Amino acid sequence: MPSRQQIIAQIKKKKSFLCVGLDSDIEKIPAHLLEYADPVYEFNRQIVDATRDLCIAYKPNAAFYESRGVAGLQSLVKTWQYLPKETLNIIDAKRGDLGNTSDMYAKAFFDEASSGMSFDAITVAPYMGHDSVISYLKYEGKWVILLGLTSNESSKDFQFLPIGDNYLFEEVIKKANTWAGDDRMMYVVGATKGASFIDIRNHAPNHFLLVPGIGAQGGSLAEVCEYGMNKDCGLIVNASRSIIFASSGKDFAEAARAEALSIQQEMELELEKAGVI
Repeated sequence: MPSRQQIIAQIKKKKSFLCVGLDSDIEKIPAHLLEYADPVYEFNRQIVDATRDLCIAYKPNAAFYESRGVAGLQSLVKTWQYLPKETLNIIDAKRGDLGNTSDMYAKAFFDEASSGMSFDAITVAPYMGHDSVISYLKYEGKWVILLGLTSNESSKDFQFLPIGDNYLFEEVIKKANTWAGDDRMMYVVGATKGASFIDIRNHAPNHFLLVPGIGAQGGSLAEVCEYGMNKDCGLIVNASRSIIFASSGKDFAEAARAEALSIQQEMELELEKAGVI
């Protein structure tokens, strides 16, 4: 499982901070794959083969697998087993519960002997506080990626509520910084939030930020880099639909690679401009 320094090394080696999101909807994958015994796994396998030299992370979204019951979980286990071990492998589960329930969620995604999976990182909702996070931090070397400031329109319902001189999302990050350091904790910050990255960096100057929202959701990579990049890059930018569904034909893997390459090339320019590489 990649450490902070190993992630930085991957960024510099690949000249990329791209995460490919495997939101692999069986209703959207190319029709010819339905002939396979496990169409979703075959789709993921070909996407990984086409993009592994261009990205530093993969992020399956648990909902797209859990929604299919046993078959979906089997696809997820096989996908985890196939993911390159030098990349950061994130399960986007957004769990948020307490006590033995939280322990079981952590076991499901971190304990290979129990579930067949041992992802490097998991996304976690912080609403119930430290008790909803501690179960994941008990696993040595695993990353918690806490929801900080999300990209959805209604994030303003709660995340921008004023708390003293700060917004609620800032208070969440300040408190979470006391639970783990930048070698165990990351934050989710939506690419659509622009200059709000300045507020995030005031509280988390060295943490990695997982940034969804470019591509299909309309976020600007240049803006994310302008406001969010630090001396080590400090960004892991996710693209899902724009890459994996770039084509619905038999050329889907080639089309995914072309889209990932376009993003990687833009990232390389940003890394050079910031002096990271």
